[in-house]
Amino acid sequence: MDDLFVRVITKMILPFIQLYGLYVIIHGHLSPGGAFSGGAIYASSLVLYTLAFGLEKGQKRLSHDTSARFESGGILLFIAFGLAGIFMGQSFLTNKAAGFPMGELGKVMSAGLIPFVTFVLGLKVMSTVVTLFHTMLEEE
Repeated sequence: MDDLFVRVITKMILPFIQLYGLYVIIHGHLSPGGAFSGGAIYASSLVLYTLAFGLEKGQKRLSHDTSARFESGGILLFIAFGLAGIFMGQSFLTNKAAGFPMGELGKVMSAGLIPFVTFVLGLKVMSTVVTLFHTMLEEE
């Protein structure tokens, strides 16, 4: 796109969209939202950047290799967190029963493994959406 107004507004609003996406991911276990919606919000900021500045600059912001690493790393970390419960003698992705501290109501980092699992899945969703969008643009 060759519109100066769109590029300037995109540069101004991009950090706020990304910050909101991270907020939704991190607070997903305390409020509505979580991994999918936060990852989609964060990915939408990268899609907006790609639409405003072009595919080359969009891939410089998040390259295909980096995105593939995020996808693979996200699912591997999810499996590792799930196996932590098994190694502690409980079921897959167990939390309280495996002895992880549950903390206090309303505190972000107080739900055992849940905030970490939500963050990892949000990273996976974000990288998948961006990879699919860039792949569709490359096909044209």
